Amino acid sequence: MMALVTGGSSGIGLEFSRQLAAKGYDLIIVSNIQEQLDNVCGPLAEEFGVKVIPHFQNLAAADAAEELLAWCDSISVLPDVLINNAGMFYFKELRPELMGKAEVMIGLHVTTPTKICVLFGDRMKQRGSGRILLVASMAARIPAPGIQVYSATKAYLRSFGESLSYEMKPYGVTVTTLCPAAVATPLYGLRKDLLKFGVAIRVIHTPQWLVRRALKGMFRGRRLMKPSLMNYYLPPMIKFLPAPLEQMIWDKFKDKI
Repeated sequence: MMALVTGGSSGIGLEFSRQLAAKGYDLIIVSNIQEQLDNVCGPLAEEFGVKVIPHFQNLAAADAAEELLAWCDSISVLPDVLINNAGMFYFKELRPELMGKAEVMIGLHVTTPTKICVLFGDRMKQRGSGRILLVASMAARIPAPGIQVYSATKAYLRSFGESLSYEMKPYGVTVTTLCPAAVATPLYGLRKDLLKFGVAIRVIHTPQWLVRRALKGMFRGRRLMKPSLMNYYLPPMIKFLPAPLEQMIWDKFKDKI
């Protein structure tokens, strides 16, 4: 059995790699940070007794999905499990100088995952089996200033993943979309003490907790996973926040970021 994890050398992706390795899956870990690949692949292989293949690649490039499939073909591998986890985050007012970052985010969250699902999914359909998991976010339901591109791209992923799951099911391929709430990883740039406090009061969850539930849902063929109570109360609360109040909060806060 083989699993491919994009962004699999850190954060949530690394935890997916660890828990899949613990289940006996050989791994392909894709990352654009060579140092992280060097640091995690050997220890994972040694700890769990599985094959771990590192692959350095920039998944934000326009032709990244095609290159990834071609590389997998070159080593004669078609993964049984495909975890689309690679992503990025920033909290900023959108300005012309940030368009480069926005384009990278759109590539990572929209263009490349779509192509990966289409290209690898077609091979899985021909084989008659496979599992795909897309990492979206609770922010998919929170169109808010500062995370305008992030929330929009995650909303795309959620809609795309749920729609694709119906198309793929008759071919024996499951598609699960995961919408995490706050997770204790470096992605958001919070101080370690704030992350620990958030975990202690259970408004932030650990990657271990999240991935256990995500994999359980994926192997059961769940279409959508929202494994946090915050998914059920925070988006509606923000939705019903009066627009003038939201504008006032943003105007007061934006100069501090």
